[in-house]
Amino acid sequence: MSDFGGLVAVVTGGASGIGLATAGLLASRGASVAVLDLKPEGLPEELTGFRADVSSNDEVVAAIGAVAERFGRIDIVVNNAGIGAQGDVAANEDDEWHRVLDINVVGMARVSRAALPHLRKSPAAAIINTCSIAAWAGLSSRALYSASKGAVLSLTLAMATDHLPDHIRVNCVCPGTADTPWVGRLLDTAPDPEAERAALAARQPMGRLVSADEVANAIVYLASPLSASTTGTALAVDGGMYGLRPRGPVKNQPL
Repeated sequence: MSDFGGLVAVVTGGASGIGLATAGLLASRGASVAVLDLKPEGLPEELTGFRADVSSNDEVVAAIGAVAERFGRIDIVVNNAGIGAQGDVAANEDDEWHRVLDINVVGMARVSRAALPHLRKSPAAAIINTCSIAAWAGLSSRALYSASKGAVLSLTLAMATDHLPDHIRVNCVCPGTADTPWVGRLLDTAPDPEAERAALAARQPMGRLVSADEVANAIVYLASPLSASTTGTALAVDGGMYGLRPRGPVKNQPL
């Protein structure tokens, strides 16, 4: 497929996990892809890396400017960079609240703001924000992280409304627990990593973690010009966690 032929996509946090899977899929579908990351080294040759810390407006503006200079345009922004946080509402001090919200929410605003002049010139402009099931479901020990992702969901809807006159579509994906390097590091800190992995898998009705490739497919669907009438949508990729309530464990049936 080449539905992204001639288009330029920016993927933040694109050097690993969901971001890397998304960047690779966009490139395979014809896009020129710029990866913005703290460590953009070692990328596949079809991706172009740019150093950017989304908590720094100066770095974001410089990186977006470098992308536009390198490729001549920007059509798609995937706001994927983010960090996690654990604990109840009392578990984190003010500095950590500010840090997580600054990266997970304000970081998306910085990147989008810097890219807007270029997106307004595009015939196929789209912004996709990586949200989370945590925006919808009350997860234990995720107060700060959930607050940040709830803000991402609301931000997505507000941006989708504001940029209707600009013909810029804005959507988000809401993954369940995904099998990514970040989740792997989280599991490594658990007293019993295998038991914790099993518990996370069982929490999702399909009985397994979401893959990075599955989330990437959802992001690319929303980014595609073939989805030109889709805006203001939050697409769940969560193994049924948001809407399904099975009565007991789901037994996998042979295909």
